[in-house]
Amino acid sequence: MAILPFGPLPRLAMTIEQITSDFELLDEWEDKYRYVIELGRMLAPMDESDRTEANKVRGCASQVWLATSVEPGIGGEARLAFTGDSDAHIVKGLIAILLSIHSGKTAAEIAATDALAVFAGLGLQDHLSQQRSNGLASMAQRIKRDAAAVLG
Repeated sequence: MAILPFGPLPRLAMTIEQITSDFELLDEWEDKYRYVIELGRMLAPMDESDRTEANKVRGCASQVWLATSVEPGIGGEARLAFTGDSDAHIVKGLIAILLSIHSGKTAAEIAATDALAVFAGLGLQDHLSQQRSNGLASMAQRIKRDAAAVLG
């Protein structure tokens, strides 16, 4: 795990509230699938220097990288930010949703959040292959581990 200190938190194109609201407007799974892919296209590009073995997420069928940075917060509570990328379009979209859930939050907030429950609420887990579901769980666990490392 590589947790980088400092640096401004990256700003995400969409909040999880916006994503949830948009999902509620889409009736067909194909439309939701295309929307997830579009979210992946909106991810900020990951710096090539972050594509390291330490940032690679194990347990994913696709190539997935997640990098964590920590920004000291007001009152001493650090906030975490994440960047991510994948070689699979749908996985990039799943990363975008995960980042919208967790980036900019404190380690304690991340520890208290069940990202998989958010995905279930969106109805995504019902439409993911077993491999994609396992990869999503691996990404969520990786973010939780990074938050736990910050908590000490």
